[in-house]
Amino acid sequence: MPNNLGFWLIWILFVVYAFIFAPPDRPDTITLIQKLIAGDWQGTNAYIVALFNLMGVFPCIYACMLASDGQGQKIPAWPFAGLSFFLGAFALLPYFALREPNPTFVGKKSWNVKILDSRFAGIGISAIAIYFVLYGFANGNWADFIQQWQTSRFIHVMSLDFCMLSLMFPWLLSDDMDRRGMTDDRFFSFIALIPLVGALIYLCLRSPLIESEQATTT
Repeated sequence: MPNNLGFWLIWILFVVYAFIFAPPDRPDTITLIQKLIAGDWQGTNAYIVALFNLMGVFPCIYACMLASDGQGQKIPAWPFAGLSFFLGAFALLPYFALREPNPTFVGKKSWNVKILDSRFAGIGISAIAIYFVLYGFANGNWADFIQQWQTSRFIHVMSLDFCMLSLMFPWLLSDDMDRRGMTDDRFFSFIALIPLVGALIYLCLRSPLIESEQATTT
């Protein structure tokens, strides 16, 4: 219960900060978003391009975690995972606040769980993430990014959203490892603290889900 209340409090504070205390939006924000979505990156700081695309990678990471975590919850996980592609942590924090501990995977793996649970999914997501990280560091202008972070609500909140998604990931780790019979968690507990990279390493190396039969009553 304290964890649930904590996530609700974080969500409220995050929303208030984003819409009241973050820098105001710049007039060219809509144009920038349209260019990023269309892949028209000419003239746009590569750090912004990389960050924007990595904010599409993180929902994929969480989808791989929530596919099994959500199966044992009273609430479905897929609406939150789907909305996270547009709202990031703003969509996932309510799920974290509503979810219950779920260390066992009950039932058979559906086709979507099999796909998201596969090591190939982790490797594919990692390849995309690595490409954009390298793209940003190779071509980005750090001074310009800091200036835009200070003057653009879109860039400012998107950066904080990235940090929030990085910080949230370890909270799912223990249950996910239990569902896979991974008893020695010291390595992954440490790795998970590394933003983005830790989550990618975990998806690539984690053991398959252990299926359990549905409990029956007499």
